[in-house]
Amino acid sequence: MPPVSLLLIFVATVAAMEAFAYVMHRWVMHGPGWFLHASHHRPRTGNWEANDLYFVIFALPSILLLLGGVQWGWGGWATAMGAGIAAYGAIYLGFHDIIVHQRVKNRYVARSRYMKRIVQAHRLHHAVETKDGTVSFGFLVAPSPASLKQELARRGRGGVRAPQGQASVEAR
Repeated sequence: MPPVSLLLIFVATVAAMEAFAYVMHRWVMHGPGWFLHASHHRPRTGNWEANDLYFVIFALPSILLLLGGVQWGWGGWATAMGAGIAAYGAIYLGFHDIIVHQRVKNRYVARSRYMKRIVQAHRLHHAVETKDGTVSFGFLVAPSPASLKQELARRGRGGVRAPQGQASVEAR
């Protein structure tokens, strides 16, 4: 397979992973998979949370495709696709776990309009502690923070985390 074709498969896979991540986050993690994801909407008490199992689950197709492409003769397409999934995982790790949640302490401050937008959108997602009522499910593409705030207000701010020391909106 020509290198250009492999590069296109790689890039298309990285892009498609954002759509896949949105669907999984919106309808699985905030649906039947909430039993794992709920830990991510609460303050973390240690280095790990149940939600971290999703990272392992979503790495399995990448590992399988890389093995298939490199060791089992499936072809370059499998290697390119597995590498694309792995690249998206690395981007997710850097953005989500390191920049937004600072699971590795750093001094990064979002300065570009794009980074400010996605960091704020993700923080607005985490303002809601409950399975329902959450906004912004993408990781690299997000609506404007103003529209997300309007949507939270329209929903009556149900499930929105109260400032520390106050009861949550649902508990009142």
